[in-house]
Amino acid sequence: MSEDPRIIELREKKAQTQMGGGGARIEKQHAKGKYTARERIAVLLDENSFHELDPFITQRNISTENGTESNYGDGVITGYGSIDGRTVYVYAQDFTVMGGALGEMHGKKICNVMDKAAENGKPIIGIIDSGGARIQEGVHSLGGYAEVFKRNAQYSGTIPQISIIMGPCAGGAAYSPAVTDCIIMVEGSSYMFLTGPSVIKAVTGEEIDFENLGGAKVHHSQSGLAHLTSPDEQSALATARLYLSYLPDNYLENAPIEITEERPDRMEESLNQLIPLSGLEPYSMHVAISYIVDQNSFLEIQSTFAPNAIIGFARIGGYAVGIVSQEPCVMAGVVDIDAADKISRFVRLCDCFNIPLVTFIDSPGFLPGIDQEHRGIIRHGAKVLYAYAEATVPKISIVTRKAYGGAYVVLSSKYLGTDICYAWPSAEIAVMGAEGAVNILYGKQINSADDPVAEREKLTELYRSEFLNPYTAAKAGYIDDIIEPRETRPAIYAAITALRDKAIRPMPRKHGNIPL
Repeated sequence: MSEDPRIIELREKKAQTQMGGGGARIEKQHAKGKYTARERIAVLLDENSFHELDPFITQRNISTENGTESNYGDGVITGYGSIDGRTVYVYAQDFTVMGGALGEMHGKKICNVMDKAAENGKPIIGIIDSGGARIQEGVHSLGGYAEVFKRNAQYSGTIPQISIIMGPCAGGAAYSPAVTDCIIMVEGSSYMFLTGPSVIKAVTGEEIDFENLGGAKVHHSQSGLAHLTSPDEQSALATARLYLSYLPDNYLENAPIEITEERPDRMEESLNQLIPLSGLEPYSMHVAISYIVDQNSFLEIQSTFAPNAIIGFARIGGYAVGIVSQEPCVMAGVVDIDAADKISRFVRLCDCFNIPLVTFIDSPGFLPGIDQEHRGIIRHGAKVLYAYAEATVPKISIVTRKAYGGAYVVLSSKYLGTDICYAWPSAEIAVMGAEGAVNILYGKQINSADDPVAEREKLTELYRSEFLNPYTAAKAGYIDDIIEPRETRPAIYAAITALRDKAIRPMPRKHGNIPL
């Protein structure tokens, strides 16, 4: 019996959908050391879990005169599959079809899969490799981007949105990833910018190449746009899977709990010797974090941007937590404009998706200086206090050493609604350091003394003993307990389990007005 010709036709057309822009262009993509869009999806998702949507869509109003071409899928592959058994929606731009440029139907496909992700409360992952808007489609391509941008904004905070930049992401196209929760870039082969090197040279006379203008290193260390980078496409896709493992499917759920054999009450004795006796000596907060969280569970985010601040996901007893801290080894842990932006956005991300916040505090304050003041350190610092005050997730803080002035207040202090506040015996909670305080309070007394140096030393030590310790704050009820550093892990775990059902109904309003 001969086979139904309609079935044969379907199989032929399905085979065509798998070829993108054709064999020659696929080979060219491979020659660059890059995967095709379909190969990227296969690596990202669980094996054989991908189900494609809209594979037969093509561009409308095809005309060879203006450089358009007809390809099934119209330059983007969309659908759904699973990561570690969890359903996710995905789209991957196909560079073999008109350089992955976005047109009307291309944009509609992305919007369709985004809508399905939101309607079903599932994460959306975008794999970006595109030359930007399809020029030959004019306003239709611009409208396509606008529809994507609108959904990025509308679905922000309802479902996780992850962008993996695998090639160019130029012009207005860069705004879509910028609104998402996480941007992962591939070192040496991905770049993002609004205006390219040739335009910059024509307008300003400056000369620069693609990598130094908008490469992964630039955005991870200078602009703060990229959250994570990877040396190759394989590891970038693996990083996306890891990042998602800390997040729930949507804002109504809690993050997955990972089964672990590590004891939640494990104590690390070396923590008791971590803080130097001298407040002028640095120590590594990264070391402290590694001792406290589950082994190898800390995923640091934006590690080379504002390194005086530390943010990232970790697990404690299998529970996902968001870690916020300062790094005393870098600028003494002072908070500057970039650190404030870095911390506040991460706090809001954790609050969006019900991830408890654990904040380690060791900061002498906000960075002083004319440049910082003129660039708006007050406005940027206000973002931190706004984010913490607004957050309704369980909030736990640990003052490890310096907690001075405004930095103490805004960094998850009791005043801003933090649920449990711990302090180590080394904590120094005060308006400012002893030397500065003595100069202001006793300047005249010191200058008129027979021995000003001895008088200064005596008053400094007196101030230190009276105020630079955690006991004054504990007496006033702003520290819930003073613990040995080695007890930090079990204390945090106990707090997380006690607060896991915390529920606060926000005040009725449209939304707040964060000082952006």
